Amino acid sequence: MFNIIERYVQKLTKEDIRSFALSKNITLSEEELQFTYDFVKKNYQNILKNPQLFDINRYKSHYTEENFSKITKVFNEYNQRYSSYL
Repeated sequence: MFNIIERYVQKLTKEDIRSFALSKNITLSEEELQFTYDFVKKNYQNILKNPQLFDINRYKSHYTEENFSKITKVFNEYNQRYSSYL
């Protein structure tokens, strides 16, 4: 499973993140998009290895209040749906 995710993240682009966000009704600013892209590229392995240690609230200051609320909702939804596979 981790190899599939690793290959996906290696090919991930900022446009992929923007498209996914828009599909969830989240319009990221350029700064939010860049932060998200850099964060995912640098931290996905640690989060996958230790998902219970990830505290999304630590990153609240990198997003508008509206976007952070939407991101948290999407994160929690996907975390519930897929955590059993990690």
